[in-house]
Amino acid sequence: MISRRDLLRTGAGLAVGAAGLPMIGAAKARAQDKVELKYKPEEGASLRVTRWSPFVSGDETAWLANTKKFTEATGIEVRIDKESWEDIRPKAAVAANVGSGPDIMWVWFDDPQQYPDKLADLTDLADYLGGKYGGWYDGPKSYATNDGKFVGLPLATIGNAMVYRKSIVEKAGFSEFPKDTEGFLKLCQALKEKGLPQAGFTQGHGVGDGNNYAHWLLWSHGGKMVDENNKVTINSPETLEAIKYATELYKTFIPGTESWLDVNNNRAFLAGQVSVIANGVSAYYAAKNDPKMAELAKDIGTTNLPVGKSGKDIELHQVTSMVLFKYSKYPNAAKAYLQFMFEKPQMDEWIKGSSAYCCQTLKAYADNPIWTADPAFAPYAKASETLRTNGYAGKLGPASAAVMADYVLVDMFAEACTGQQSPEGAAARAEKRAKRYYEA
Repeated sequence: MISRRDLLRTGAGLAVGAAGLPMIGAAKARAQDKVELKYKPEEGASLRVTRWSPFVSGDETAWLANTKKFTEATGIEVRIDKESWEDIRPKAAVAANVGSGPDIMWVWFDDPQQYPDKLADLTDLADYLGGKYGGWYDGPKSYATNDGKFVGLPLATIGNAMVYRKSIVEKAGFSEFPKDTEGFLKLCQALKEKGLPQAGFTQGHGVGDGNNYAHWLLWSHGGKMVDENNKVTINSPETLEAIKYATELYKTFIPGTESWLDVNNNRAFLAGQVSVIANGVSAYYAAKNDPKMAELAKDIGTTNLPVGKSGKDIELHQVTSMVLFKYSKYPNAAKAYLQFMFEKPQMDEWIKGSSAYCCQTLKAYADNPIWTADPAFAPYAKASETLRTNGYAGKLGPASAAVMADYVLVDMFAEACTGQQSPEGAAARAEKRAKRYYEA
């Protein structure tokens, strides 16, 4: 039973199947005919699922519709709660270590590597899904596996791309968006010099945008946090070059980006305060679906992040996985739910509903028609295929997860850009912080 107090406390609880959903008679039988579940749910099972708050409403709408179908097919009530992006990581860690909370949770990046012993082994289910749907993309798979076992199911890669105002870029003197880091800096400088809406990139503790931006800065200049042996190598000439580049970029930004979280660049862009951001498709989605922003939507362009010394696209992209905690009283019901949501009828609808925000993690879903429905979606279509994991060039594990959770890289750039540290001091401090985890 979900009390009014429970709903008020979570701010976003929804029990799918608890209010007015058909779970008996012919409707249930018809739904069951279409579902072949590998797992027999426990008697009297019910589930709690915690996900991050959506930036694209179609994602949530499709997910809830699919969950309703599951309830109709099985009679299992599923309560969906939402948490802010920044709250997911700490609350998942608390649930894992306390042994109480939701059965299933959507987590970020290599969070599953922080508490793999607290998570159910989903290898059997992952192998079934991978075999049926073309296999998992390597990047998302690496986030959800530990010692060769799936401790989560990679759910989606949230692609990151440059989102910009085409008309303003042209006013700055550029016929097309620059494809390299040198040209990109010149564009940002021109925007400020000409008094046009400037660029703005998240330098605060934004789980997605802050990390995506910082890793791109580092990797585009040839830097890396660790080498192949997990030895900390962040304090390098390449990193100093990246920091100095970031400092020049920062001079062109709208004030206040050092305190931005994931939502701030969306708001600034849609309000016309900035003309260039790095973001998922959510900013474009919001403009396209608001009649008052029709003209803005027509003026939005998207493209992959500028290329640096490597000569190729090197981007982090944000990965989310679904984990099942070992403390769950209904592991079979939870696995049945996970299977159901990844099967083609449901997953295709969710990817479509997400409007290019959530990129597939199983290769068979790459042909979803959403990717060719709008030219603005193109930079996001291959996010799962091209992403580089944050543990590069070492192995993902508790150390890589902890370094990201502690925002070591994000802070390094922010401290140097704002003058709190010299480039050398920022790199040395990042090295010291990273070694606390990698040499523990």
